[in-house]
Amino acid sequence: MKIGIYPGTFDPITHGHTDIITRSLRVFDKVVVAVAPNPAKHPLFNLAERLEMVRLVMKDLTQVEVTAFEGLLVDYVERSGAHAIIRGLRAISDFEHEFQMALINRKLAKKVETVFLMPSEEYSYLSSTIIKDVAQHGGSLTEFLHPEVARRLQERIRSLKT
Repeated sequence: MKIGIYPGTFDPITHGHTDIITRSLRVFDKVVVAVAPNPAKHPLFNLAERLEMVRLVMKDLTQVEVTAFEGLLVDYVERSGAHAIIRGLRAISDFEHEFQMALINRKLAKKVETVFLMPSEEYSYLSSTIIKDVAQHGGSLTEFLHPEVARRLQERIRSLKT
């Protein structure tokens, strides 16, 4: 069984993320969505909330497992028995950072490969940061997020404004 690990903060999970996960299932038998705490990014949702939202969005895909991880990603990949790290590339601006990460991961764990996938064109500009900005300014989220995730994001933004 070929297993891929799709790591990220997922604050919140967007249709762009789900697109990459779905595309990954064409390459891997199982995809583990590994949610990182990443306090340096100052997430809007805590780890438990992000895990819950990812599980909600992925509930119909039995080949997808959702879990949290800490520490070095390559250590987690090796402990999990996975074969590769999955990363989405939205634009040229993503490439330099992702390329550096792939090279350091390869240096740390020679057997761990990184697989880059491009999202569908309709999601190529989408990021959690952009979505949070849209939400803060009262924009519609229906094209970008699962309805329950959109509701939770709007509720969180409202609570921060009061």
